[in-house]
Amino acid sequence: MNKFIAIFLLALLTLSCQENQPAASGDQIEKKDAFITLYTHRHYDTDKVVFKTFEEETGVEVRVVKASADELIQKMESEGEQSPADLLISVDAGRLVRAKAKGLLQPVTSSVLEKNIPGYLKDSENNWFGITKRARIIAYDKNKVNPADLSTYEALTAPEWNKKVLIRSSGNIYNQSLLASIIAHHGEAKAGEWAAAMVKNMARSPRGNDRDQVKAILAGEGEVAVINTYYLGKLLNSKDPEEVKAGEAVQIFFPNQDGRGTHINVSGIGVAAHAPNKADAVRFIEYLSRKDVQETFAGTNYEYPVNPAASPSELLISWGEFKEDELPLPKLGELNKKAVITFDEAGWK
Repeated sequence: MNKFIAIFLLALLTLSCQENQPAASGDQIEKKDAFITLYTHRHYDTDKVVFKTFEEETGVEVRVVKASADELIQKMESEGEQSPADLLISVDAGRLVRAKAKGLLQPVTSSVLEKNIPGYLKDSENNWFGITKRARIIAYDKNKVNPADLSTYEALTAPEWNKKVLIRSSGNIYNQSLLASIIAHHGEAKAGEWAAAMVKNMARSPRGNDRDQVKAILAGEGEVAVINTYYLGKLLNSKDPEEVKAGEAVQIFFPNQDGRGTHINVSGIGVAAHAPNKADAVRFIEYLSRKDVQETFAGTNYEYPVNPAASPSELLISWGEFKEDELPLPKLGELNKKAVITFDEAGWK
């Protein structure tokens, strides 16, 4: 059994048992007086285990408020200085940049975070920090595609991929950030040409999430799909046999290895601008960046850890090492509006 999964299952069992036990001492009751309020877009069981462990180690309760990223940002805006939020977790750097631009986050000074999180994976002014990574890769039909024919995102616009490319809609933040990275590297004109050519090569009109693109390969609707790595991990470890079959039908290819590297993005976290409990909020981010926590937090959700000292899960290790695009992630948010406009002009639905 994957050692990270084993750790996760053990922690879940422990959490379940503890939730059914009464407080055993005055000290346990007293711990409830210290808390942080976490607004989060993530919705994984792994997170509950990691949060519970933080509570046990520090005596600081983690009070979780869940909603979509856009809803949480809007909520923080409307609450203003009265917001109870200490922390915001969101997926995709573009949303974190948006939260910073709206004045919803504040800078943090921490030697621990300086050490544990590489510069390109965080805000230049330390308003937010990556806590897990996802790579946006090419999944290909292993029975129809020779990986030697794959190379870059840009090469997917070649004639040999006509009506064979599967990818989700332009409204998806992951695709917006991918296009933003192409704008950063090649300029708006070249990015526009790429987007228009991709539309011509699409096997079908964009629909569904990344898992649906892989399922479409199994169904014979296309031969290559642009997806985030962790979606394939979820397919391969699904309880649904059909999802496992879809995951097993493909192999992954890391694009642009001879150039800038494969596009990556993050789940990230920032301290709220009006955090009532800033010191404990910073303590929580430092905890999430720790090597052992990273291996659990990222590993059981098939994401890559941001801390270079932490090891990815065995599944990700089996996919091999790859060169990352080290474009500073704040650029993805800064160029988001241009990416959306470029998609519209290209006719990408």
